[in-house]
Amino acid sequence: MIILGIDPGTAATGYGVISAGSFPELVEYGCLRTSSRQNLVQRLKIIYVRVKDIVERFCPDEIAVEEVFFNQNVKTALSVGQARGVILLAASSQGARVFSYTPLEVKQAVVGYGRARKEQVQHMVKRTFNLSSLPTPDDASDAIAVALCHFYSRKLKNLL
Repeated sequence: MIILGIDPGTAATGYGVISAGSFPELVEYGCLRTSSRQNLVQRLKIIYVRVKDIVERFCPDEIAVEEVFFNQNVKTALSVGQARGVILLAASSQGARVFSYTPLEVKQAVVGYGRARKEQVQHMVKRTFNLSSLPTPDDASDAIAVALCHFYSRKLKNLL
Protein backbone atom coordinates (compact mmCIF):
# COMPACT_ATOMS: atom_id res chain seq x y z
CA MET A 1 0.00 0.00 0.00
CA ILE A 2 1.22 3.49 -0.87
CA ILE A 3 0.38 6.49 1.33
CA LEU A 4 0.94 10.08 0.20
CA GLY A 5 1.20 12.72 2.92
CA ILE A 6 0.77 16.40 2.05
CA ASP A 7 1.51 19.56 4.04
CA PRO A 8 -0.38 22.32 2.18
CA GLY A 9 0.93 25.82 1.58
CA THR A 10 0.89 28.46 -1.13
CA ALA A 11 4.62 29.16 -1.12
CA ALA A 12 5.68 25.60 -0.28
CA THR A 13 3.67 22.38 -0.33
CA GLY A 14 5.48 19.42 1.17
CA TYR A 15 4.87 15.84 0.12
CA GLY A 16 6.01 12.50 1.42
CA VAL A 17 5.37 9.07 -0.07
CA ILE A 18 5.62 5.97 2.08
CA SER A 19 5.14 2.30 1.37
CA ALA A 20 3.01 0.83 4.13
CA GLY A 21 3.74 -2.83 4.79
CA SER A 22 4.38 -4.21 8.25
CA PHE A 23 6.70 -1.26 8.73
CA PRO A 24 6.60 2.03 6.84
CA GLU A 25 9.30 2.68 4.24
CA LEU A 26 10.07 6.12 2.86
CA VAL A 27 9.81 6.16 -0.93
CA GLU A 28 10.24 9.85 -1.80
CA TYR A 29 9.71 13.30 -0.38
CA GLY A 30 10.04 16.85 -1.54
CA CYS A 31 8.61 20.31 -1.70
CA LEU A 32 6.60 22.05 -4.41
CA ARG A 33 7.37 25.76 -4.49
CA THR A 34 5.61 28.71 -6.07
CA SER A 35 6.86 32.25 -6.48
CA SER A 36 5.43 35.13 -4.48
CA ARG A 37 5.68 37.15 -7.70
CA GLN A 38 2.84 35.09 -9.16
CA ASN A 39 -0.77 35.86 -8.37
CA LEU A 40 -2.76 33.42 -6.22
CA VAL A 41 -4.62 31.87 -9.16
CA GLN A 42 -1.34 31.02 -10.93
CA ARG A 43 0.09 29.56 -7.72
CA LEU A 44 -3.01 27.43 -7.11
CA LYS A 45 -2.88 26.11 -10.67
CA ILE A 46 0.79 25.14 -10.26
CA ILE A 47 0.04 23.36 -6.97
CA TYR A 48 -2.90 21.51 -8.54
CA VAL A 49 -0.90 20.34 -11.57
CA ARG A 50 2.13 19.25 -9.51
CA VAL A 51 0.10 17.39 -6.89
CA LYS A 52 -1.89 15.68 -9.65
CA ASP A 53 1.42 14.65 -11.28
CA ILE A 54 2.63 13.13 -7.99
CA VAL A 55 -0.67 11.27 -7.57
CA GLU A 56 -0.45 9.93 -11.13
CA ARG A 57 3.20 8.92 -10.69
CA PHE A 58 2.83 7.06 -7.38
CA CYS A 59 -0.84 5.97 -7.57
CA PRO A 60 -1.29 6.15 -3.79
CA ASP A 61 -4.00 4.01 -2.23
CA GLU A 62 -4.61 6.60 0.47
CA ILE A 63 -3.72 10.26 0.82
CA ALA A 64 -3.40 12.18 4.09
CA VAL A 65 -3.56 15.98 4.05
CA GLU A 66 -2.84 18.20 7.02
CA GLU A 67 -5.65 20.54 8.02
CA VAL A 68 -5.08 24.28 7.96
CA PHE A 69 -3.89 25.68 11.28
CA PHE A 70 -5.35 29.13 11.91
CA ASN A 71 -3.13 31.34 14.01
CA GLN A 72 -2.99 35.11 13.65
CA ASN A 73 -2.91 35.97 9.96
CA VAL A 74 -6.39 35.55 8.41
CA LYS A 75 -5.16 36.33 4.88
CA THR A 76 -2.52 33.58 5.07
CA ALA A 77 -5.03 31.11 6.50
CA LEU A 78 -7.43 31.82 3.62
CA SER A 79 -4.81 31.36 0.90
CA VAL A 80 -3.51 28.16 2.51
CA GLY A 81 -7.12 26.98 2.74
CA GLN A 82 -7.51 27.60 -0.97
CA ALA A 83 -4.29 25.68 -1.64
CA ARG A 84 -5.63 22.84 0.49
CA GLY A 85 -8.80 22.85 -1.61
CA VAL A 86 -6.96 22.39 -4.90
CA ILE A 87 -4.76 19.75 -3.24
CA LEU A 88 -7.87 17.81 -2.13
CA LEU A 89 -9.24 18.05 -5.68
CA ALA A 90 -5.97 16.86 -7.25
CA ALA A 91 -5.56 14.14 -4.62
CA SER A 92 -9.01 12.71 -5.26
CA SER A 93 -8.62 12.76 -9.06
CA GLN A 94 -7.38 9.15 -9.25
CA GLY A 95 -9.90 7.73 -6.80
CA ALA A 96 -7.64 7.37 -3.76
CA ARG A 97 -9.23 7.73 -0.35
CA VAL A 98 -8.36 11.09 1.22
CA PHE A 99 -7.99 11.67 4.97
CA SER A 100 -7.37 14.81 7.04
CA TYR A 101 -5.35 15.25 10.22
CA THR A 102 -4.80 18.27 12.44
CA PRO A 103 -1.26 19.35 13.31
CA LEU A 104 -1.98 18.23 16.89
CA GLU A 105 -2.96 14.72 15.71
CA VAL A 106 0.16 14.46 13.54
CA LYS A 107 2.49 15.48 16.37
CA GLN A 108 0.71 13.16 18.81
CA ALA A 109 1.04 10.20 16.43
CA VAL A 110 4.67 10.80 15.44
CA VAL A 111 6.24 12.24 18.61
CA GLY A 112 3.75 11.20 21.28
CA TYR A 113 3.12 14.79 22.32
CA GLY A 114 0.63 17.04 20.52
CA ARG A 115 2.53 20.25 21.26
CA ALA A 116 5.91 18.97 19.99
CA ARG A 117 8.23 21.39 18.22
CA LYS A 118 9.07 21.06 14.51
CA GLU A 119 12.58 19.85 15.38
CA GLN A 120 11.15 17.01 17.46
CA VAL A 121 8.95 15.93 14.55
CA GLN A 122 11.94 16.03 12.18
CA HIS A 123 14.05 13.94 14.56
CA MET A 124 11.32 11.30 14.91
CA VAL A 125 10.89 11.14 11.13
CA LYS A 126 14.66 10.74 10.76
CA ARG A 127 14.73 8.03 13.41
CA THR A 128 11.67 6.17 12.10
CA PHE A 129 13.09 5.87 8.59
CA ASN A 130 16.74 5.54 9.70
CA LEU A 131 17.80 8.55 7.61
CA SER A 132 21.37 9.84 7.72
CA SER A 133 20.19 13.44 8.13
CA LEU A 134 17.08 15.39 8.99
CA PRO A 135 14.62 15.58 6.10
CA THR A 136 14.46 19.11 4.74
CA PRO A 137 12.81 21.44 4.11
CA ASP A 138 10.37 21.55 7.05
CA ASP A 139 7.40 21.28 4.69
CA ALA A 140 8.63 17.94 3.34
CA SER A 141 9.37 16.68 6.84
CA ASP A 142 5.87 17.69 7.93
CA ALA A 143 4.35 15.88 4.96
CA ILE A 144 6.25 12.70 5.81
CA ALA A 145 4.92 13.05 9.36
CA VAL A 146 1.36 13.39 8.00
CA ALA A 147 1.80 10.16 6.01
CA LEU A 148 3.27 8.46 9.08
CA CYS A 149 0.36 9.69 11.21
CA HIS A 150 -2.04 8.10 8.73
CA PHE A 151 -0.02 4.87 8.75
CA TYR A 152 -0.28 4.65 12.54
CA SER A 153 -3.94 5.73 12.63
CA ARG A 154 -4.86 3.28 9.89
CA LYS A 155 -3.13 0.45 11.73
CA LEU A 156 -5.02 1.30 14.93
CA LYS A 157 -8.35 1.55 13.10
CA ASN A 158 -7.78 -1.91 11.62
CA LEU A 159 -7.03 -3.35 15.07
CA LEU A 160 -10.26 -1.91 16.45
